[in-house]
Amino acid sequence: MKNQELAEIFYKIADILELQNVEWKPQAYRKAARSLESLSEPIEEIYHKDGLKGLDDLPGIGKSIAEKIEEYIKTGKIREYEKLKKYAPKGFEDLMNISGLGPKKIRKLYKKLNIKNVKDLQSAIKGKKLEKLFGFGEKTEEKLSEGIELFKKRKSRFLLGDIYLIAQSLVSQIKNIKYVERTEVAGSLRRMQETIGDIDILVITKKPKEVVDKIVKLDEVKEIIAKGPTKASVLLKNNTQCDIRVIPESSYGSALMYFTGNKDHNISLRKLAIKKGYKLSEYGLFKDSEVIASKTENDIYKKLNFPYIEPELRNNDGELTEKLPKLISYNDIKGDLHVHTNYSDGFNTIKDMVLAAKKLNYEYVAITDHSKTRAIAHGLDDNILLKQINEIKKIQSQVKGIKILTGMEIDIKANGDVDLSDSMLKKIDIPIVSIHSSFNMNKSEMTSRIIKALSHENVKIFGHPTARLINQRNPINIDFPRLFKFCADNNKFLEINSQPSRLDLNDIHIREALKYKVKFVINTDSHSIDSLNYMKYGIAQARRGWCTKNSVINTLSLKEFLNKIK
Repeated sequence: MKNQELAEIFYKIADILELQNVEWKPQAYRKAARSLESLSEPIEEIYHKDGLKGLDDLPGIGKSIAEKIEEYIKTGKIREYEKLKKYAPKGFEDLMNISGLGPKKIRKLYKKLNIKNVKDLQSAIKGKKLEKLFGFGEKTEEKLSEGIELFKKRKSRFLLGDIYLIAQSLVSQIKNIKYVERTEVAGSLRRMQETIGDIDILVITKKPKEVVDKIVKLDEVKEIIAKGPTKASVLLKNNTQCDIRVIPESSYGSALMYFTGNKDHNISLRKLAIKKGYKLSEYGLFKDSEVIASKTENDIYKKLNFPYIEPELRNNDGELTEKLPKLISYNDIKGDLHVHTNYSDGFNTIKDMVLAAKKLNYEYVAITDHSKTRAIAHGLDDNILLKQINEIKKIQSQVKGIKILTGMEIDIKANGDVDLSDSMLKKIDIPIVSIHSSFNMNKSEMTSRIIKALSHENVKIFGHPTARLINQRNPINIDFPRLFKFCADNNKFLEINSQPSRLDLNDIHIREALKYKVKFVINTDSHSIDSLNYMKYGIAQARRGWCTKNSVINTLSLKEFLNKIK
């Protein structure tokens, strides 16, 4: 899929144009990039099916950008981007990826301190040189130091959502190679971790050399790192390493278990096997020299007197010593309660989003555009919200088989007030309150701010609770025991946000919240039709937090859900 490659190019074009003080074009390129990121269908397939018109019809893609996508599909390059790169200082792209730095600040750092790259910036911070610049200071230096650390993590780890579709595409192509009998992802991707270092793929075949030769020639492969008769390591075009291992069917289960990990889970399992008189390796479970289980993971766990342990739980964090819950499944969700439309910063109309949710067999969907304080996201004032409510009523009369709930994602102001009047709060079904500003409060102030907002009788859901952006922005400071107790005592629900850059709450906080009997909602925070498919990432997060179906209220039927939320 070229979606992510093109999205990255458009983000970079936007950055360079901003550096050059170009006013409106950067926004257009960023909008196009976000649209491409949210697509579940490969952009090249859309082009081959419907041509330039198919690209032009996509939300956020105009004629000019559609032509650039066509150029990239045909040639692998975009001439305008190649020209623009020559005007940007070397190292500029890395600087743009540091939280707290924008084009204006980068220009200033370049002109005043000759800072051209991350190394220069680190040296300047170490020498306290930024403090002397107008608009900078000690706090800015601290934030930039944090930003550099987050940038380093981002360079080595990829978001689950960025890698998942690429890996699925690879697996699909490998399955179609002659002689391949079975293939599956392993490693951190199979465990559905928040970030992925590399992709591990296992393949069963009786013709390993022929299959490996085909795999390394796939379109996604940028470079062959190593290649042998039964394995290969390649660098993909998005700079992720992919390791392919060809194994016999007889040891598929033990190899899958070994390469899925994690390392600590495997070590503990091997120690337990030894205590029982066995030896466990990637080749099987042995008693003396005889293989007693190897074909399936279930066989091995059963021989070791364990139930099957889901990959998401394999962290050596109690899964081998505690009773395991029956985890929420990937098809348990009955409705999505956090959906944006083109009323605010979404790409699609209300009707588009509702019809897409219906195709996912949801019983209900909530339209929750931003409140007025979020001007950057075209937040809705009272009059526009009323207009939207009326439009939803009209669409509901046209679309049967799914209940459309009215709602809003409402900003929590710095003082804990919510960004919507009491009278308007009563008019909507699903008010979600979220933090989008004033992130740097201390723990006590921040928790009091959140609890004040949640104390409103009409507010039920706290959206993306830690406000983090993975490897971009650190989470806010929250007194979690205090928050969890308040939510449990007052029938308030915490969101598990499925956006790949958020995945918020994380698995540790989910598991902790369950001890207080807190209930959750799993939402996509969708801004396009295709991002409704992000739900699987939120469910994976819930599973890694040991979450059951009973702890998630949007697994309930419409009638049960409405009774619960009210």
